[in-house]
Amino acid sequence: MSDDEFAGIVLSMARMSPGRPRVVAVDGRSASGKTTLADNLAARVDRSAIIHVDDVAWNEPLFAWADLLADNILAPLRSGEGASFSPPAWAAHGRQGAIDIPAGLGLVIVEGVGASQRELSDLLDAAIWVQSDFLLAQKRGIDRDIAQGVNGTVEQTIAFWHEWMTEELRFLADQKPWERANLIVAGTSTPAIPDHQIAVAAGHLRPAP
Repeated sequence: MSDDEFAGIVLSMARMSPGRPRVVAVDGRSASGKTTLADNLAARVDRSAIIHVDDVAWNEPLFAWADLLADNILAPLRSGEGASFSPPAWAAHGRQGAIDIPAGLGLVIVEGVGASQRELSDLLDAAIWVQSDFLLAQKRGIDRDIAQGVNGTVEQTIAFWHEWMTEELRFLADQKPWERANLIVAGTSTPAIPDHQIAVAAGHLRPAP
């Protein structure tokens, strides 16, 4: 389906309550295509914003940030308020600024590994799981990190990726977020999906409660 059709399905699936935005999680393995999907969705929905889990989780213990996201961002949004939050690790490590999400939006997308974890379920209107081929996503992620120079040398980047994936796979095996997803889409596929097209799992479209 096209990006526009996909956006329409997401909006109809996550019905907006008066006075607050729809809150939709885009979850998946690292380098599965979550950010691209979230960006494309936001570009097609007026008054939308994206919360990147990586910003909330920056320098926090692995997968121990759900309360920060829930209490300081999602809960205010669900109450119809805006949110402005500077995670405690930011100040501790010299990072300036804050995560700012204004009130009055129609859609807020929470994007990142663990975005639809069960601890956040009551604060989400719908969840999307981005399914990916493990080896292809791994190569994509390592190549990206090497290009960005975010984890040291090539050898250090590969070692970091493998350590991270050990923890990520353990977390996902416990959480099984795909079982709670309202929609499953392909982040990697063969043959490649044409630009501005999205592959949705056949028969998998679960209305939000």
